[in-house]
Amino acid sequence: RLALDLMLWTGQRGGDARVMGPGNVRNKRLVVTQEKTGATVSLPVLAPLAESILAAPSGGLVFLLSEHGKPYSRKGFGNKVRQWCDEAGLPQCSAHGLRKAAARRFADAGCSNQQIKSWTGHTTDSEVARYTAAADQVALSDAAAEKLMANLRTRLASASANHLKEGA
Repeated sequence: RLALDLMLWTGQRGGDARVMGPGNVRNKRLVVTQEKTGATVSLPVLAPLAESILAAPSGGLVFLLSEHGKPYSRKGFGNKVRQWCDEAGLPQCSAHGLRKAAARRFADAGCSNQQIKSWTGHTTDSEVARYTAAADQVALSDAAAEKLMANLRTRLASASANHLKEGA
């Protein structure tokens, strides 16, 4: 459960989740330097992740330990996640899918690309767009409609006010 929550609630790669530990927690934030890019992100530890961390056995340098009590290698962790997904009857799921799901959840919540990038550590909008392409189209189109109508109401009110002044 902790492996799932580390990836889902941080939006980080599996390779980064496997090396997160108590040393990454500072002032109720999880500070992670990404292995692939070297980018550092500082994320608030959200309540569901905090619950998982506190419920797991502690004492190691990393949160996730193998059945042998050792940190996972990159390949070993990937293989373990694959095994867990298969055992759960979810052969289409993966560690990277959790990163994508995290980004999509932010998009569904109406977060900007900049906000999503600050969380996932992506550096370009095009990278975020690949992850969030399937965001909730219905909710997004409703939000766009609200913005459009609010803008039209503002413009109409402004034009009416100007027209009244001209006719006086």
